[in-house]
Amino acid sequence: MSATAGQAQSERSLAERLGIKPGLVVQEIGYDDDVDEELRDSVEAAMGAELADEEYEDVVDVVLLWWREDDGDLFDELTNALVPLDDAGRIWLLTPKAGREGHVEPSDIDEAATSAGLSQTKSISAAKEWSGTLLVAPKVRK
Repeated sequence: MSATAGQAQSERSLAERLGIKPGLVVQEIGYDDDVDEELRDSVEAAMGAELADEEYEDVVDVVLLWWREDDGDLFDELTNALVPLDDAGRIWLLTPKAGREGHVEPSDIDEAATSAGLSQTKSISAAKEWSGTLLVAPKVRK
């Protein structure tokens, strides 16, 4: 296998862990110089487009929210991230792994998510330095 083929496989697996598929609109919030560029590149390659930035004003399928302990009020940011989200959309909360600067305690994530009306469905190792927590709004029964 060539290096390029190996890199392509690695990119697909990163985005696949987040459920990113071609045609999805993914908005990125909380970008800073510490984010994982490999993960970002993988998501863009999988969706076939660039990530929408924080100023994007249309409906999105997925929000990638990079969050660190000192970034402010997580509840407020989750509430804001819900605004452009499609009814079936999801938020990937990306936080530094335990022991890393900016780590967010799981209890803090749970409290903010629950208060914002979100449910945690799974947690993954999203990148070398980042954990990912999948947050979704409960389905409304009609």
